[in-house]
Amino acid sequence: MPAEMSEKLAVAIECADRLKINGHVWYTTKRPRGCVVINPATGVLARYYHRYARFLAGHGFVVPTYDYRGIGDSRPPRLRGCGYRWRDWGMLDFDAMLRFARAKWPDLPLLVVGHSIGGFLPGYAQMASAITRILSVGAQYAYWRDYEARRRLTLLAKWHVVMPVVTAAWGYFPGRRLGWLEDLPSGVAMEWSFRRSRFEERYASTDQRTVLDRFASVTAPILAVAAEDDEFATPAAVERGLAYYCNAPKMRAVLRPRDLGVTAIGHFDLFHARHEATFWRSTLRWLRDGVNPWQSCPYPSAT
Repeated sequence: MPAEMSEKLAVAIECADRLKINGHVWYTTKRPRGCVVINPATGVLARYYHRYARFLAGHGFVVPTYDYRGIGDSRPPRLRGCGYRWRDWGMLDFDAMLRFARAKWPDLPLLVVGHSIGGFLPGYAQMASAITRILSVGAQYAYWRDYEARRRLTLLAKWHVVMPVVTAAWGYFPGRRLGWLEDLPSGVAMEWSFRRSRFEERYASTDQRTVLDRFASVTAPILAVAAEDDEFATPAAVERGLAYYCNAPKMRAVLRPRDLGVTAIGHFDLFHARHEATFWRSTLRWLRDGVNPWQSCPYPSAT
């Protein structure tokens, strides 16, 4: 079926704390069949997902994309000393996007594509109970013991030693200057660096029950996809994140580079346009029909 035409419009969405985040909405020119909110990975600009958003709009979806507070088009004039955290991205930014989508398209299925931390953030949002389906891609929350074994010490040194030291010195993480993703607010960098095996352990005891209950309120089916050569989203990492969604039906799939006709995928490659005819087209079956297109590619057990 040929793709439909699409158009992009800039939007500014007000969060519960009155801060505005910026993004775009990709509109289909035909009657939309669903709304797909795209959650970026940590330190990745929303524009990295624009080609995929245009693809989805061309196949009948309306697609909001956005930058989290402190990133890209939602970066404040001064990032130094900015304490935005991952939990703010989920509880405030993503929640605001869900409310925007539900208010504007109340009759459409509300779908989410979340990359890396973007696939874990739905559980933070009060509005997440309204989600119809979730596609998580390489979703995990960066606990260092889950990294791929051969790269674990290198990644531990990079993200859990160097990053917090540099962040403390600069007042934010200058990722762009170092060639390590985008600049990050200090709160996000420190939350990543000092993540424990149970993410809620860094919260005040009074907040732990609230956030766990929010994850438990998510009942939307989740299709968790990762790449065989992903050094972050290993089976253990994927399962650690999925376990919090205790009331959501869950399916898992692992994609091998040779299945997609490439030599490597890693953590970031699936949203590259080279995968339009393979991975991107397969995601339509899940988003449109709720059908797992990778039933022959089950994720191995993390145990």
